[in-house]
Amino acid sequence: MIIMIAAVAENNALGKDNDLVWHLPNDFKRFKTLTSGHHIIMGRKTFESFPKPLPNRTHVIITRQKNYKAEGCIIVDSIEKALEICPKNEDTYIIGGGEIYTLSLPFADKIEITKVHHSFEADAYFPVLNEKEWKLAQSDHNSKDEKHIYDYTYLTYLRN
Repeated sequence: MIIMIAAVAENNALGKDNDLVWHLPNDFKRFKTLTSGHHIIMGRKTFESFPKPLPNRTHVIITRQKNYKAEGCIIVDSIEKALEICPKNEDTYIIGGGEIYTLSLPFADKIEITKVHHSFEADAYFPVLNEKEWKLAQSDHNSKDEKHIYDYTYLTYLRN
């Protein structure tokens, strides 16, 4: 299954200056739990926003840079090539950024969204979902607390 996973603000904002504009520790834990042991597909800028490769995951990086290298990672130049090299009998996660989400949307079977209940100024946005193509399968609301300054909801969408 091809699964897009993202944390998205009310205005579909993903981030600014190649970084998130919020901090939700429970969302980081959920991301780790869901993606560990799987192939993760991302754009070069998303990869470069990490201090180091994420443990226990196979990194597939999409870039237009011909000679780009990242130790221990698979480098490709298109979403199609990225998907070709991922195991067909396992879940593959697409983790961003905005352009990669837009390119990946036609291939996705499932979308895991953490909806952050606030709007933010951003320079990267998640694509708007066509309600005829996607149905909400699960929703789990979480209220703000001492570690989370915004309410947020985990949303699972499946392709119709």
